[in-house]
Amino acid sequence: MRLPFLLTVPRVLRHSAAIGADLPPDEAVSVDAPDPALRAALASAADGDHGPARELLAGTREHTQWELRDGYVSRLAEAALHNPGWLDAWQAEHPEDPDAALTRADLRIHQAWELRTAEGAGQVPPDRFRAFFALLEDAVPVVGRAAGLNPADPVPWRIALTHALGSQAPREVFDGYWSQALARDPHHYGCHTAALKYLSAKWHGSHAEMFDFAERAADTAPPGSKLHALPLFAALEYVVLSPGPDAPYTSRVAAALTRALDLSAAYGPGSQEAAGFRNCLALMLLRAERWEEALDAFRGIGTHATRFPWAYFGDDPRQEFLETRSGTRIQLASLTPFFGRPPQPRTAPAPALVRAPGAPCAVAIAAARPADVAQAALMCGVSLRTAPATDTHTYIEAVAEARPAKRSVLSTEDPLTTAADNFTTGEKWPTLVLRRTPERCGLTLFLKGRPLAAHEWNATSPAPDHSAVTATAEALARAFALADPRPLTHILRSTGNPPRHQSDLLAALALPPLPPGFGDRPDVLDTLPGARVLTRRGLLAGMRSAMTTQDGEHPAPPDAYRPRRPRWWLLRVLGLLLFSAAAVHGWAAPDITPALATAYTLAALSLAAGLTRAWRRRRAHAATATAARK
Repeated sequence: MRLPFLLTVPRVLRHSAAIGADLPPDEAVSVDAPDPALRAALASAADGDHGPARELLAGTREHTQWELRDGYVSRLAEAALHNPGWLDAWQAEHPEDPDAALTRADLRIHQAWELRTAEGAGQVPPDRFRAFFALLEDAVPVVGRAAGLNPADPVPWRIALTHALGSQAPREVFDGYWSQALARDPHHYGCHTAALKYLSAKWHGSHAEMFDFAERAADTAPPGSKLHALPLFAALEYVVLSPGPDAPYTSRVAAALTRALDLSAAYGPGSQEAAGFRNCLALMLLRAERWEEALDAFRGIGTHATRFPWAYFGDDPRQEFLETRSGTRIQLASLTPFFGRPPQPRTAPAPALVRAPGAPCAVAIAAARPADVAQAALMCGVSLRTAPATDTHTYIEAVAEARPAKRSVLSTEDPLTTAADNFTTGEKWPTLVLRRTPERCGLTLFLKGRPLAAHEWNATSPAPDHSAVTATAEALARAFALADPRPLTHILRSTGNPPRHQSDLLAALALPPLPPGFGDRPDVLDTLPGARVLTRRGLLAGMRSAMTTQDGEHPAPPDAYRPRRPRWWLLRVLGLLLFSAAAVHGWAAPDITPALATAYTLAALSLAAGLTRAWRRRRAHAATATAARK
């Protein structure tokens, strides 16, 4: 049974900040982040240049790096799905290039599945199914040509196995493809995962056949091979994706978890190679209510979230990952006794980075002066850096903190979005939060504490829906007083070069340009003239600053030295003398209750502590001033 609500809430408030504090911050997490070589190839492909992609795949073929080649081909095929010009040019220039043919073969499979969608068979209209099967039929000679141009390559046979899955190929066809894949690489990870999906009960096999295949492959795999995670994928398919009766396979699911935990221990924390099975491992451990081990799995994942399995639970895999990770921390906090010690990490966390390479960078542009933004952001719970953009606009970014506020520890939004939601409340000026990664750029419009519109440019996605883009353009035009939203609509529907489209939108809105270096490094405002840091304040400190800071001034940091007036010292010294005398009398007089005497004592101690702190800060400030004069 769950603990009563009134008992768990104090535990969560006390322990949530400490449990999982070593995890990477939410803004550092990205989904299926490419390595630098692939990132460069994808960026060039988005600009129409196939050269880096051709060099990348040629290197994997020459060095027989089949696993790496498989992942690269799949990502390049996704990039060509809505921007195929660079691949067409590549094949036109090099018609016999096996790497271009392989990418084209995988692209054909991606095109068919995009048309079918990921919906269940009952939700796919018949005309889509007919088109899906027609596209798969047209892909057969393309896949065969890719296999013929490079006979030693197992990757075309992974594509063929995926083709067999969708085309409902009979078992003898699947067996033929599988024997060809084994002949080229008996331990190829991609071919095994494609075959496992074909053999699942949801497709063309059964639970028993799926588990048998996975366990047999894991038993014969070399030490450290990712094939040891195949039983975990079978367990995930059985428990989460197509659940059946628990009894027949409970022991096999438990054995798969044990095997996957052993495999995870063989990889270093934050390993990108292990991220695929570690994300599945975290989910399965949560399903088994093994909370501490699940949090350790998240530590091993680090910043490397993956689309599978989180895409099964929502349209935004990254958000699903972050919310699940946050929920794990809350669950562990609720199970920890109030005066107990939070569970300690069993494994070392991934290297802690404030922002991982390629992680989202964010900056906001507010239609207000820096002092107005600072006044509005006194109690937002995030440290901010502001810098003047123009006489009437301000740049804003979140400042990384070693110890963030407890109220923001479990938030899954980036700190700047959380802060903008807060500091625009009650204000008449709009704020545009802009985000950028190497693959995509986005924006969110805030006005009076509400997100009115959001948009994202992605080089590998199709042009967005016209009606949705029109609504976003109209919201932006109203917020920034533009008469005609049509130019904004054109920019929002553009694809291919997200950074350029983001900059074009700012120009169309008559907003200042993005600060130099945005997207390449964090803290892009620290070198701008007039940059100031608004240090995070607690609730009481924020209220005090709001009442005492004059309009038009940037509030001083909460730890800045403020000289105390003589009246302040006099009142506290008199109070200390009064409460000290009352405490002595209370403990000595028999007619005064111990509770009242205790209250007098605590009041005297509090005044003494405040006076001591103030005296020490005064002496330290005086010493600093003396040293500065010398």
